[in-house]
Amino acid sequence: MIHYNLRCERGHAFESWFQSSSVYEAQEKRKLVNCPTCGSAKVERAIMAPRIVSKKGRESAVSAPAAAAPEVATPASTPLLMAQERELRAKLKELREHIVKNADNVGERFPNEARKMHYGDIEHRPIYGEASPDEARALIEEGVEVTPLPVLPDDRN
Repeated sequence: MIHYNLRCERGHAFESWFQSSSVYEAQEKRKLVNCPTCGSAKVERAIMAPRIVSKKGRESAVSAPAAAAPEVATPASTPLLMAQERELRAKLKELREHIVKNADNVGERFPNEARKMHYGDIEHRPIYGEASPDEARALIEEGVEVTPLPVLPDDRN
């Protein structure tokens, strides 16, 4: 998985996770990456500091130029950010509910079922299920289009 800071043509900053940089590029080319604030599909990667994990497992950020530093929320902008976060969480929850309602849960059979559909062994249908990071990576490397369902804090209860 790769984490990108993104910025739309109107200057709205947001972030997202992708399976790989090539998956991001493919989704960007197909206009599938959209700004959560304004819906614009004209999105580009913003400069960001990479995260490096030391041998001791502590995560640290490599310094980035001051101009590329993320915007710091001021007290006046904090309610707006909180409202945007609530809106994004609501949309993600709505997406999950739509998928659960309209797709078959194949559970641990997900990697095999997705492969069978990709190679034409069975009819395509909407499915969701479970896959380990290694299984998901293998599917992506084979060209099978998969997308992880977002896990929200409310989902863990």
